Amino acid sequence: MRSKIEKSDAEWREKLTPEQYRVAREKGTEPPFTGDYQVTDEHGIYHCVCCNAPLFENEHKFNASCGWPSFDRPFTPGCVAEHTDTSHGMQRTEVTCARCDAHLGHVFPDGPPETTGLRYCINSVAVQFHAGE
Repeated sequence: MRSKIEKSDAEWREKLTPEQYRVAREKGTEPPFTGDYQVTDEHGIYHCVCCNAPLFENEHKFNASCGWPSFDRPFTPGCVAEHTDTSHGMQRTEVTCARCDAHLGHVFPDGPPETTGLRYCINSVAVQFHAGE
């Protein structure tokens, strides 16, 4: 993993769209079924919208019918970090980019049992797809 990236709020605001900033830097959530949640056979990797770190591989994306991209595992061990999230009266596990701390979404234990059993429910505005990688 490359070294940790730290920027000021002003630097993040300059780099990101308002929606990317709201989700990735302010722990927001995009509305369901508004982003890239469709499953395709195209090979590629989803990178962090903030720091370009590789986070999820398209071959591990699956249709969870939840309205957000869902993956059964991160791209490599340690590329994402997990934190307890007790906001909104719930106890969930938040997923962030290990390199820049961008909020990506949450992980739940209701993924495909034939693989990891995990569902990384990720905001599509927090990642960018790089085809062919």
